Amino acid sequence: MSQTIAEDELRAWIRLSLEPELGAARIRLLLSVFGLPQQIVAATTGSLARYLDPALAARLRQPPESSIQTAIDQTLDWLQADDHHLLTLADPHYPRTLYALTDPPPILYAHGRLDVLRRPMLAIVGARHATADGERNAHAFARHLALQGWCIVSGLASGIDGAAHAGALDAGESGGSTLAVLGTGVDRVYPPAHHALAHRIAACGLLLSEFPLGAPGLPFHFPQRNRIVAALSQGVLVVEAAARSGSLITARLAGELGREVFAIPGSIHSPLSRGCHALIRQGAKLVESGQDIVEELRQGTLPGLTGTTPVPPTESATVPDVAPAQDSALDPDARALLGRIGLDPVALDTLQADLDWPIDRLMSRLTLLEIAGRIERTADGRYRRAPSAAL
Repeated sequence: MSQTIAEDELRAWIRLSLEPELGAARIRLLLSVFGLPQQIVAATTGSLARYLDPALAARLRQPPESSIQTAIDQTLDWLQADDHHLLTLADPHYPRTLYALTDPPPILYAHGRLDVLRRPMLAIVGARHATADGERNAHAFARHLALQGWCIVSGLASGIDGAAHAGALDAGESGGSTLAVLGTGVDRVYPPAHHALAHRIAACGLLLSEFPLGAPGLPFHFPQRNRIVAALSQGVLVVEAAARSGSLITARLAGELGREVFAIPGSIHSPLSRGCHALIRQGAKLVESGQDIVEELRQGTLPGLTGTTPVPPTESATVPDVAPAQDSALDPDARALLGRIGLDPVALDTLQADLDWPIDRLMSRLTLLEIAGRIERTADGRYRRAPSAAL
């Protein structure tokens, strides 16, 4: 376990993530108002009720229900292993690219090597019932890209996902490794046939999940997983996909986040080519080799609130820490908000009155700017520019 966080704070993070009806967006809102998670669970019912349903606010003021308490204790036990980690929104290892999501997970369960998170990432996704050629292509592209220093991200599913993970691992220790985003708890493997593959990934790469320990692979978990695959990666390669496919969801999310989308063409007679051909018609880059992707991304940047990350051109390159962006790199909302926050603290009510924004929109932008290191919250709950931030 790499945790240096105090146990009361860790327990509060876990509890908030497990509370029914709370959700990632509300947790971020509460964090922006109250600060640390243990301050949220210690807040008065009246204070919480300004932002939550009264019944939910009252429940947070009570000790955790027995099922939640058991889950908290089990998570703390699980964290005793050296390669088990819990990444909170405030953790320096938490992937900054996930801040681009409207609902970044408050915590992530990780099994394996955290250094993988510092590497440039490319997702390879596709059909579960892939053809032999499709799996060979996924394996070959993944191995080539991993040898160029890229960490290959996928979802550990059958077919293309599994072949991509295996290809990245076959690049060896000098490669960029692989990261599997799970639709289950990180302590479960789905499909069961990938048990050995998951162990290889945990040893040489990283297994990552937003779902609590023991969570089964429910149908709605996998679209949630797909948004993390898309957000982590600087680009998404779709190898094979039917006309209606979860891989197309990942590609669409990637496009919405400003990531590059690539697709391998196939036979016009194959149902598993239709999804890729549709993506190409919609503007995805047609690729025939891994080098096509390397050359395309070498000139690219990764959009996000905290600036851009240059794409590395060499085998040994890794993603550096992202420096705070200048105001010109921020979106209009963030610039407008920063324009009203100086070195002198300003109250939340004042900001809302000045901007006339809904509270959730204001809280979302404040949280993102705080995470990016542009502003800081004072002890009395007001906001000011961080002294180290560019003016």
